Amino acid sequence: MLSLFRRIRQSLALCALLLAALASPAHAEERGPLVLAAASLQEALTAAADSWARKGHARPVLSFAASSALARQIAAKAPADLFLSADQEWMDYIAARNLIVSTTRADLLTNRLVIVAPVKSRVNLVVRPGFPLAAALGGGRLALADPDAVPAGRYAKEALTSLKVWPSVEGSVARAENVRAALALVARGAAPLGIVYATDARAESAVRVAGWIPANMHAPIVYPLARLAASTNPEAEGFRRYLVSTEGKGIFRRYGFGTR
Repeated sequence: MLSLFRRIRQSLALCALLLAALASPAHAEERGPLVLAAASLQEALTAAADSWARKGHARPVLSFAASSALARQIAAKAPADLFLSADQEWMDYIAARNLIVSTTRADLLTNRLVIVAPVKSRVNLVVRPGFPLAAALGGGRLALADPDAVPAGRYAKEALTSLKVWPSVEGSVARAENVRAALALVARGAAPLGIVYATDARAESAVRVAGWIPANMHAPIVYPLARLAASTNPEAEGFRRYLVSTEGKGIFRRYGFGTR
């Protein structure tokens, strides 16, 4: 039941964002493309949009949420121009429904998973099979993006399963709507530990990295980008090309992402 309420809340919040974006008093031809992007991309994609606007283009409108929520909105015919997902699965989900221009799909970014703790915490973990994650929680909760749907949470669950510690912490998981919500739980001290992307940890001064998840413990973290089939904004393809350009990739690297 809680999962259902969470999904309803995500859908309503995203619809509100889309309506606000589309309600701009500017004429449609003067409005930048609407980009739906994974929550972990907030700072980097905002910087890329600002850079694009400084070149004389209409500034892209950005809407951030869990990739799962965004993909479902696209499938429900939400008007948008570009989708930047935190994993291949949700891009595949909309591609299978013929909702992207397949020739524009490109693997753009990579990332890593880290265990974060409040900045004053003294917890440090050497992450290896059987490491004492449950003991490090001290009876508290482990903040994760929803591992049943959200890419960051799925990667985390896969890694903890590979490391043979998932059964010991599964009952202690605090499921968040997206990776930034999981980060916020740790930042405000509501959870002693969480697993997020390395770029998220870098963006939040109230947390510190307490351990690095080995990349070979889960599927590669890859962010694909594509233009949506329903896109009508003439600037959409130009901004997509900018994001995959040398200059665009350089912006993402400044925020800690790897690029393809």
